[in-house]
Amino acid sequence: MSTGVPDDAWLVVIDMQQVFTGESPWAAPRYDHAGAGIERLLPRFTGRTVFTRFVAPQRPQGAWVPYYREWPFALVPDADPLYALTDPFASAAGDRNDPVVTEPSFGKWGTGLQAVVGDHPHLVLTGVSTDCCVLSTALAAADAGATVTVVADACAGASDADHERALDAMRLYAPLITVVDDASRL
Repeated sequence: MSTGVPDDAWLVVIDMQQVFTGESPWAAPRYDHAGAGIERLLPRFTGRTVFTRFVAPQRPQGAWVPYYREWPFALVPDADPLYALTDPFASAAGDRNDPVVTEPSFGKWGTGLQAVVGDHPHLVLTGVSTDCCVLSTALAAADAGATVTVVADACAGASDADHERALDAMRLYAPLITVVDDASRL
């Protein structure tokens, strides 16, 4: 395969949740575009897809205290509809019995995700926001020894400029992180 993505790679669908859509202050303007790219990838990764969710901590600590002072709307329990996966991802996770990893942090690489994908997997990252949770996950995973492919058209940032800046930053980590522009090239 020209992209170097092996057949045992894992698709990680990062934070395709209500909180990043619609009128939310955290809405990613190209959320639907990223979702379409992810939908094209799901069939290839049957049995090797994991969904993630960002949630607020029960009691913010450290730097999260002023963060949630700035964003109090998001300081709700993780079962709140604000943090629900959107369709078709909620349905896909349920119908396909794909794992969902929930973390109160931007980066999703950690013990929860690692327990699903193993210590040194090949991860194909998609989702929102390119300039926050995708970037944080990619850097931590690569630093821990995972091979990371980021699919640009299956991600969305807080803005187009932020999306591009995050992709450029991740390209600096080659060959640990590879950015592929188009989901159809996988």
